[in-house]
Amino acid sequence: MTHEIVVNGRFLSRRVTGVERHGREILRYIGDRSRLEMTRQNGLLGHVWEQVILPGRLSRESVLWSPANTGPLWVRQQALTVHDLSALENPNWFQKSFAAWYSLLIPILVRRARVLFAPSEYVRQKLIRRFGRQDVVVTPNGVDLSIFQPGASQEQSKLPPCYILFLGTLEPRKNLTGLLQVWKEIEQEFRDVWLVIAGTQSTVHRTEHLPARVERVIYLGYVEESVLPGLYANALFFVMPSLDEGFGLPALEAMACGTPVLVSNGGALPEVVRDAGLVFDLSDSTALSRSMRQCLQDQELRQALKEKGLARARDFSWQHTAELIWNTLHEI
Repeated sequence: MTHEIVVNGRFLSRRVTGVERHGREILRYIGDRSRLEMTRQNGLLGHVWEQVILPGRLSRESVLWSPANTGPLWVRQQALTVHDLSALENPNWFQKSFAAWYSLLIPILVRRARVLFAPSEYVRQKLIRRFGRQDVVVTPNGVDLSIFQPGASQEQSKLPPCYILFLGTLEPRKNLTGLLQVWKEIEQEFRDVWLVIAGTQSTVHRTEHLPARVERVIYLGYVEESVLPGLYANALFFVMPSLDEGFGLPALEAMACGTPVLVSNGGALPEVVRDAGLVFDLSDSTALSRSMRQCLQDQELRQALKEKGLARARDFSWQHTAELIWNTLHEI
């Protein structure tokens, strides 16, 4: 029997973050070989479309790929990509209604889907331990080296010449509060350096109350994808102090741009960067401040991290992951 591969395109209606980037990039490689079903609806109407309308557009020969954590509960011929389990493990990071819905939806979906995809071995092991699923395929994120590369031009004209970059949704999981507290401690030692924060609040996460009166901090808000390469490439280093990550795509993109990377040991970050990034221990209350000072003071360290990061970034390919997903879908 010949399968028809159908992509659950609900994610295309949302603002692009790491989850949406994954779906868009894979679709770029398999889109001409699959059928895309999508909606412009978000929120409750988006859920209704996914649970009620989408199943009616599938045939007996259809195999559905849902690339963004959610999918229709009653479709068994389905492969589901689970990017992380934060809503189940840390519901306090999210709005109550969101956490309640996902705590109901995800366990059922994970048990019913024919195949599970995970962006990292870290998430794969979580799915095995929590749900007993052994058939989890690791499908890592990738990076387009023709776009994310050293020397990418800076399109943000108002940025200072010397800055540390943070990029991510302003949510509790990203530990931006901790980063700002550390920056407040050390910023007087580095008067020519600024901290640039790119990202905005999310409607599904609990509001993050950030420390006030921290000097030399610039908030860019949401940054369009076209601006990202130059933003990374011109940073002194990139910092990702997250409490947990299912992958950590910005760290990979920063490495591809030749930017030294400082990350926490939260979730899959050590798995992604390996020895190409400086990794600090979240359980050590002074580790982030020490690591930031080290990156700021040691030019040789930054150069070494740059070279290792460029080499590490070459290990990740959207095309390779797309073919892995495509081949697995045809095995269902």
